[in-house]
Amino acid sequence: MWQFLVRLILRNRPLILIIIGLLTVFMGYEGSKVKMSYEMARMLPKDNKYNIEYDKFKQEFGQDGSVIFVAIQDPKLFTLRHFDDWYDLSNEVRNLKGVQEVLSVARIYALERNDSLKKFDFVSLVPKRPTTQQEVDSIKKSIYNLKLYDGRLFNRKTDVSLMMITLEKEILNSKKRIPLIRQITNLIDTYGKDYNLEIHYSGLPYIRTVTSKKVQNELLFFVFLSLVITSILLFILFRTGRAVLFAMIVVIIAVIWALGLIVLFGYKITILTGIIPPLIIVIGVENSIFLLNKYLSEYREHGNKVKALSRMISRIGHANLLTNATTAAGFAAFIITSNELLIEFGIIASLNIMITYLLSLFLLPVLFSFFPVPSPKHMKHLDKGWVNRFVHTVTGIVLGRRKLIYILTFIFVTGGIIGITMLKTTGNVVDDISKKDKLYKDMIFLEKNFKGVMPLEIVIDTKKKNGVLRLSTLRKLDQLQDTLATYKEFSKPVSVVEVVKAAKQAFYRGKASMYSLPNSQEKNFILGYVPQLGKHNKKSIIDAFVDTSFRKTRISIQMANIGSNDIERILNSLQPKIDSIFPPSKYKVTLTGTSVVFLKGTNYLVKNLFMSLALAVVVITILMALIFSSARMILISLIPNIIPQIMTAGMMGYFDISIKPSTILIFSIALGISVDNTIHFLSRYRLQLKNFNWKVKESVIAALEETGYSMVYSAIVLFFGFFIFTLSSFGGTEALGYLVSFTLVVALFSNLFVLPSLLLTLDKRALTKAFREPLLEVFDEEEDIELDKLVIEELKPKEEAEEKP
Repeated sequence: MWQFLVRLILRNRPLILIIIGLLTVFMGYEGSKVKMSYEMARMLPKDNKYNIEYDKFKQEFGQDGSVIFVAIQDPKLFTLRHFDDWYDLSNEVRNLKGVQEVLSVARIYALERNDSLKKFDFVSLVPKRPTTQQEVDSIKKSIYNLKLYDGRLFNRKTDVSLMMITLEKEILNSKKRIPLIRQITNLIDTYGKDYNLEIHYSGLPYIRTVTSKKVQNELLFFVFLSLVITSILLFILFRTGRAVLFAMIVVIIAVIWALGLIVLFGYKITILTGIIPPLIIVIGVENSIFLLNKYLSEYREHGNKVKALSRMISRIGHANLLTNATTAAGFAAFIITSNELLIEFGIIASLNIMITYLLSLFLLPVLFSFFPVPSPKHMKHLDKGWVNRFVHTVTGIVLGRRKLIYILTFIFVTGGIIGITMLKTTGNVVDDISKKDKLYKDMIFLEKNFKGVMPLEIVIDTKKKNGVLRLSTLRKLDQLQDTLATYKEFSKPVSVVEVVKAAKQAFYRGKASMYSLPNSQEKNFILGYVPQLGKHNKKSIIDAFVDTSFRKTRISIQMANIGSNDIERILNSLQPKIDSIFPPSKYKVTLTGTSVVFLKGTNYLVKNLFMSLALAVVVITILMALIFSSARMILISLIPNIIPQIMTAGMMGYFDISIKPSTILIFSIALGISVDNTIHFLSRYRLQLKNFNWKVKESVIAALEETGYSMVYSAIVLFFGFFIFTLSSFGGTEALGYLVSFTLVVALFSNLFVLPSLLLTLDKRALTKAFREPLLEVFDEEEDIELDKLVIEELKPKEEAEEKP
């Protein structure tokens, strides 16, 4: 097969360039249509119980998490100038297209008793712009008299006031949200500059918008940075601009194909698919390093360009096929998670890894074939330099200090296991936001003053028509709200109870002392003033809290951005208390909302990611079995790749990095990449065994010295390629950078020291018949291409002389 592939590539060079060029133009056209994702990531499958309950809640009560919270801390807010400008700002924001409603102290409503019509009027407390300080003082007194808003719209103790901006449903999950929020922030920031106030923004629509924009910016930044860093590293390693140029051509084409493939699959750019282009660059450069090293080392050995190119294709092409397959397997394992984001990531990443392999295999030999043979300076790195000295040092240590290697490995692995016992599993709703980011600081500010902005919904089904309006139900709801008030993580709840209390206060002409539930005599009078649903085609104030039959009602709470463990602890302690107030035999109480869906989604995802990691290990083991066949050699090959996983998990324990969706996926990725060096080394080791008549020591030394260069080079490129992700403003991506970089460094040392040491220690015991006669041969030195049948280019006499061995 590989003979055929060599002929195919080298005999059809112009055709290959034309085909790849046309496909790249097509992929570039498709990739130009790539779009950002503006929807909230679905962590649970559609048929999951909690997902169904959440969708049902949205159908009955509308979208939760549709409010942008804007907070200011202004002790002078109720002075005429400040208040008038806040009034103008509130109305300007309300008039923006896409804004459904705005609530602030300058745009606030209350119930007012209308005896002539026997109903409550929903009136504005600030019907017009105040012109005197006396008017503002009167408004302030009226607002502070309304207990409904105290602690929900303003905090009297800290002089913090909110502007709550509700967005229209059609805007929430569309691209139009970005310019709208930009308009909102521009208007409000102007107010902040005028009065030298810091503006604090939060709420899920704002967080999601800022996050989407950051993903878009980071995609471009990391693509550029990865290109620059890998180019510099390649030039330092190979000292030739030609090698850098050709490698960059391959990875740039691969990135174009990746974007095109995202569009062809109907996907969008998310926080995960956004890191695929820089990942492809790093992995593509690793392929190029092995191919380039082989080409240069072969040419140095025999001086025949055609032979060097053919062996570059057949030997490294075969090995790279298997290493890329294991890397792709690490990513493809995410497909079984049932999570849309991870499935998309797994499909696109695994496909593009194999596409990048094919591009490097076809393009690099073709491009090198059109250019002159390498000069001596291009091959200096094979003989001299720090990498050469490092590999010789490693060889010396492996030969003479194996006992020390085993002792140090035992110490590090033991330390890693101890660290694993310290691991915690948790996650936050907005977990990926860096704590240094203003977005995170603003969210903490709102938590400090209003307890939080993350939606939690409690739906009570009375199982009876008009059951919500029964006084017994209202009292139970009030009792539940008192229970909720005991949790410091919850904001003041909002429900039909607060509306009824406000109605009683309005019925008694605004007396603050009357803000309470009515008794049985008062109830009928007071509720008689509340307009019923659908009457006069007007919406009632109660509509937001009840369904059309008054059978179901909701209690809305804002939560702090606490971890999933804390959410679970709170919900588990809350459930028995809810059951004692609302017996399950008579009522059905459902806990839902973004916070609950996130908790269940996190638990579901972590469980599935562990399964995907197990699957990745199984698939990679199967691939290793195809290459090495021997059970002993498979075990030996897994040991140097399990050690980095243990040490990385241990480091997470020591540094208090929790197990969560954004960190557990790192293990599958790192395993798929780190095993590449093992495949290259063991495949070369088996080949050297044939050359040295199955002498283990000589074969290990030869394999180590031959593959050591490429292992070190690729590790350097991979380390810096992944380390750039530490610059991300997303916690998950930042963790990916730190942890994968660390894992790959440990994997390098493990493959350089532990793997050869094991082979030398086991000696002939590892050389089973199955290992000698594998199912799949990676290298076959005895099978060379018939060079006389290949014509690459018309050579000049001088070059022809140089080409002769």
